[in-house]
Amino acid sequence: MPLEIITLPCLSDNYAYLLHDAKSGQTALVDAPEAAAVKTALSTRGWGLDAILLTHHHYDHIDGVDELRRSYGAKVYGAKPDTHRLPPLDHALDYGARFELFGEEVQVLDVSGHTIGHIAFFLPESQAVFTADSLMALGCGRLFEGTPDMMWDSLNRLMALPPQTMVYSGHEYTQSNARFAVTIEPDNAALQLRVDEITKKRAKGEATVPSRLQLELDTNPFLRAHLDKVKSAIGMEGAGNADVFAEIRHRKDTF
Repeated sequence: MPLEIITLPCLSDNYAYLLHDAKSGQTALVDAPEAAAVKTALSTRGWGLDAILLTHHHYDHIDGVDELRRSYGAKVYGAKPDTHRLPPLDHALDYGARFELFGEEVQVLDVSGHTIGHIAFFLPESQAVFTADSLMALGCGRLFEGTPDMMWDSLNRLMALPPQTMVYSGHEYTQSNARFAVTIEPDNAALQLRVDEITKKRAKGEATVPSRLQLELDTNPFLRAHLDKVKSAIGMEGAGNADVFAEIRHRKDTF
């Protein structure tokens, strides 16, 4: 039975996610930007907290861990290669690891690029992937530590997931990402429709996350660097895919 997934706004523009198993009554959290918003959401629903899954070490994804662990006794999962920068881990996970969460398989994907040691959690049964600051709605994370080649490899791992997978990313950046995306593909009809929908949602204060992977494949310029029409649009016909991705990333960084 797929898990119930709650999108939880935190801080100014972060998202964390509650994953609840109705059968066992257990709950997990993906990333912990702050404790207060998480505790309020749990209290409102009468839930405890059994596990915390961390994607990477940046403060706006881990700051709430210590208080939540003290309050609920939750076990903390994170990337083994990044243990020196994460809160103490109960479960240190290798790239490619698989573990069981409330009876459902979770696959650990290496999505380094934004940081070295960034991981994503893919839950096939729930058709969900938690990507934090790797793949974002209409974007991808800045390359603070990794290289363009590394990030392009990471995005290809995510692109290979089933297209119906829902992408749960770490921030509400979609509207600004959309403004950039149309500079790369102004004639992309699917992108134009998406921009209109994003504008309407944000005008009502609604979240634009999660998004379906197929929609990202159709509209996200960072996932389209391998397409001839995108290469032509930015004057890089015949260039390597990772080089085109690097150019798109550079343009976004200076946008």
